[in-house]
Amino acid sequence: MRCERIELHLDYRKVGAEQDGYQPYLQTYLLDTSPELPLNDVRPAVIVCPGGGYFFKSDREAEPIAMRFLAAGFHAFVLQYSVAPSRYPSAALELAAAVQLVRENAADFGVNPRQIFVIGFSAGGHLCATLGTLWDEPVFSRALEHGQGKNWRPDGMLLCYPVITLSLFTHGGSRDNLLGENAPKEKIDALSLEKHVSAETVPAFLWHTVADDAVPVENSLQFAAALQENSIPFELHLYEEGVHGLSLCDATTAQGPEHIMPDNAGWLDLAVRWIRRRAQGKL
Repeated sequence: MRCERIELHLDYRKVGAEQDGYQPYLQTYLLDTSPELPLNDVRPAVIVCPGGGYFFKSDREAEPIAMRFLAAGFHAFVLQYSVAPSRYPSAALELAAAVQLVRENAADFGVNPRQIFVIGFSAGGHLCATLGTLWDEPVFSRALEHGQGKNWRPDGMLLCYPVITLSLFTHGGSRDNLLGENAPKEKIDALSLEKHVSAETVPAFLWHTVADDAVPVENSLQFAAALQENSIPFELHLYEEGVHGLSLCDATTAQGPEHIMPDNAGWLDLAVRWIRRRAQGKL
């Protein structure tokens, strides 16, 4: 396996982004090729965005997730993006730059450039949904102008108990860390992503627990309704029980017994199957 830390360098001044000097980077987890595996010289890629309320990045939603996707036969990357006191659009630009980097180096990485997916947890889900919904916004073109054909657009997004809205039903900490306290309504509306789904939004896989009392299930329900209204392919899985931040739902990522939910752990297999279906015909 090939592991490498790749720093992401952006000129945040081009878009007036607030950035505190943190150096974002992409950690690679690339499976080796083998003459015994001739059909796997080129693989889909998954870029993992851990949650943490835009305040930190959870280790429970980073490398352990990458390892499971490796086991499923995908290349994996973990994005260590900027959080507070950095504000929007810093993290979104970093994710866009990560997708662009993987696509531009697809041949070297052994990645199919048309099979690059982003997966995010909680606030990381908001980050992935931001790029998957707003990728065509001018802020990305201005910051990533060397790219050809807006090559930072992911081929799909997987959103795990995501923050979607920044208004009613939001996670207040994520909103305040992303925009600052007492953000004006126009900024809140601009990043309440259920309001911005369009025909250009990328396909989505979502899962959530109905019992989530930190990021209410309405976040996923509202987003799914908007996807349906705009005829965007999506898959939504809801689990009756389970606290926020379940990650893999097993002992691998559990901080306590509340994070071990065998009935919910099947989300990963469903996600892998969804990616493979999306990839059909694009190998």
